[in-house]
Order: sequence, then C-alpha cells, then structure tokens
Amino acid sequence: MDAHRTRQGVIFAFIAYLIWGIAPAYFKLIKEVPAGEILTHRIIWSFFFMLVLLSVSRSWGDVRRVLAQPRKVGILLITALFIGGNWLIFIWAINNNHILEASLGYFISPLVNVVLGMLFLRERFRSLQWLAVVLAFAGVLIQVWMFGSVPVIGLGLALTFAFYGLLRKKVGVDSQTGMLIETLWLLPFAGIYLFFIAHSPTSNLAANPWSLDLLLMAAGIITTIPLLFFTAAAARLKLSTLGFFQYLGPTLMFLLAVVFYGETVRPSQLITFGFIWVGLLCFIGDALYTQGRLRRSVSINT
Repeated sequence: MDAHRTRQGVIFAFIAYLIWGIAPAYFKLIKEVPAGEILTHRIIWSFFFMLVLLSVSRSWGDVRRVLAQPRKVGILLITALFIGGNWLIFIWAINNNHILEASLGYFISPLVNVVLGMLFLRERFRSLQWLAVVLAFAGVLIQVWMFGSVPVIGLGLALTFAFYGLLRKKVGVDSQTGMLIETLWLLPFAGIYLFFIAHSPTSNLAANPWSLDLLLMAAGIITTIPLLFFTAAAARLKLSTLGFFQYLGPTLMFLLAVVFYGETVRPSQLITFGFIWVGLLCFIGDALYTQGRLRRSVSINT
C-alpha cells in the first residue's frame, strides 16, 4: 500500500507541476485584466468548480466531517491566505513581465520545503541537502549584497507556497474538501472586491467580449486542477520528496520567459539562478543516491 501510494504521489506531483509550468501562457492571454480582478475570478470560479466536482463525486460527507472540526477549518483559513497571497504574487509577476523571477521562486521552493520538513516534520537532513540549502541561501545573499536587489517576488512565491504545502500536509484534509473550504473562506473578499471595489474596463462581465469572459471563467479550472493534484501528492509523499518534482514547473517557466516572451536574464539573476541550480543538482543527486541505496537494501533483504 505504501509503494502504491508513493507511485500515485509521483504521478500526481508530475501532473501538477507540468500544468503550473505552462500556466504563464494562460495568464498572458488575459494580461489586460488587473491582477486583483484575475485573483477574484480564480477564487470565485474555483469555488463553483469545486461544488460541481464534489457533487459528481458524492463527497459531501467528507465536507460535513471537516466542517464539524473547528480546528481544521481554522487551519484551512490560514492555508487559504497563503495560497491566495501566492496566486496574487504569481499573477502580478506574469502580467508585469517578471516570469523569470517567478520561476526563481519555484526553483527556491524545493529547498525551502527541505528546511520546513526538518523544522516541523522532523525529517532529517543529509549532507548534500545541507549543501543545496546553503548554496541557494548564498545565491540570494550575493544578489542582495552585490546588486542591492532583493528577489521579493521569488521569495514571496517560495515562502507562501512552501508553508501552504506544509500546513496542507499536517491538516489531514483531502484535496477536494480542502480546496472547497479554502475558496469558501476567500469568496466573500473576492465578491466584495469584484462587485464593489474594482472599476476597470474589464470588471463588468456583461460588457466584456464573450471570449474574455470564458477565459476568466477558465481560471477556476486552471487553478483547481493542478492544486488538487498537488494536495493529493502532498498527502502521499514526504515533503522533501515532493520538493524533488518542483524543478519541472520553474524550468518550463524559465524557458517560456526567455524563448517565447523575450525576458532577459540580468547579471544579478544569473548569479542567483546559478547558485540555486547547483544546489538543485546536489538535491537531485542526493535523492537519486538515496533511492538507489534503498532499492539495493530491499533487494538484499528479499
């Protein structure tokens, strides 16, 4: 059963990060819409998408059981704030031509996951994992020291998403139920902003072209599908193992930024990327070596 759950976790993680890696292409299609409005559409349509999904899967019993546990509902408020903040930073970065810095954040995330796994889940560091974290930290410090620029977008994305993954792993709520309750927490704020505060040319859905409205409604699908796969993977894998897959999404983002959207890698970014990429190589090498030892150990014992 553990091996089966691990295989499932690997597949779910791969799908989640593949979709996240190409997500900037979707948000570029609606770049004329302000980031705050896109966020509200992500929340509102994700909520309704989850209502349909839970009805089809007949999982309302799971929702009722979680709602009867105030502690879990409270933790899901915190995870909702983390993921909402992550969405807003990501949307703003994409639509303001900062895809490279967004990819930097998700390159840092696996290493942040390793640290959080050690601090909160008592997962033990190995030598190469220590080296990977030190290299990533050094890359950020060099950027701050030599160029006086703090990678705010990258650090914001890395920290919000890493803490989101940690809390979702600890709360023990299935992905569908958790996503519904998180978007339910955020729904009043999204509705108030969209219908009473936002005053842009695209804030009135009735005045928009139907093609734009369909793209905005699709934000719910673009948001929930990979997040459901991610939370399902987080429940099946160690946090440090989950971090192994996070290089896929930012690699695709990096390629999109440079090849398709013409972003240029600045010297400060290049140094930071270099340190983090070397750190990730250490991290991946450690994971492969450890898995090889485990397989040899199992084969010897059997």
